[in-house]
Amino acid sequence: MKIVFFGTGDIGLPSLKAIQDSEDYELLAVYTQPDRPYGRKGDLKISEIKLFAESCSIPVHQPEKIKESEAVQSLVNFSPDIIVVIAYGQILPKSILDIPKIACINLHASLLPYHRGAAPIQASILAGDVSTGVTVMYVGEGLDDGDILFSIKLDIMDDETGGSLHERLGKLGPDALLHSLELLSSGSAPREEQDHGLATHITKIKRSDGKINWSNSAHHIDRLVRAYDPWPGTFTFFPERSNIKIFPPVEIVEYEGSDPGKIIDMDSNGMVVACGEGALRISKIQPSGKRRMLVPAYVAGKELNVGDVLGVED
Repeated sequence: MKIVFFGTGDIGLPSLKAIQDSEDYELLAVYTQPDRPYGRKGDLKISEIKLFAESCSIPVHQPEKIKESEAVQSLVNFSPDIIVVIAYGQILPKSILDIPKIACINLHASLLPYHRGAAPIQASILAGDVSTGVTVMYVGEGLDDGDILFSIKLDIMDDETGGSLHERLGKLGPDALLHSLELLSSGSAPREEQDHGLATHITKIKRSDGKINWSNSAHHIDRLVRAYDPWPGTFTFFPERSNIKIFPPVEIVEYEGSDPGKIIDMDSNGMVVACGEGALRISKIQPSGKRRMLVPAYVAGKELNVGDVLGVED
């Protein structure tokens, strides 16, 4: 079968490699997002998807908008049997969906219909889910609402971070994809309509979403810190200082008071901060413009004391 791959995020790289390595499929082209300025210097960031495709001499297309007539026509010219989509970053219009002879399928990093949208991995941890997975679905015109072809379940670990879950789900991708392609090739691929009444949605995450609200419970903040590591990260404000990044692991501590953001203890293991319910022990931080460090190393050179309140902006 002839395949065109759509993807930008690193999570799709293992699946792209699996298609390329298979003798059963011909990879015609890769479509990925245009290179974008990144970081303070504004250097162009090239996706790992593009770098791999170029290393294998696979044609790479980077249309600003996939619905543009030139982009659609380029895809028509390839005449693919299957379009595979993984974390591409644009919604495909009907003009694209109608092109492949067999199907247009998408690998989504959740067990649909739960956590449709742009950040399903973080959403699974933030929601306190005990499991997630990879779903292969037929792409429809709506957002992640197509019929399900195949799925694989994965348990979420107690100390799971967004980064670790991203890596584990990425490794599931090739098995889910190759099995789905086999079913499509044999003409025996199922179609199971999603239960749309159970659907949950997650919007694109912004850096500002990582701001810690100490009025939330310690369990919620623990999930936030883990879900948003490594991106976009979580942060708070120390007294008379700019924002300070917080890193996992954080430890949930029993506390019956009601002093959100107040430092209630400080020792060689870090600082304990009261939350809306319970408290958290924080051990690793990163001051703005500085390196990551242990809390005791920071406290040694700064005036920070039990009773100070975090989260109050200057």
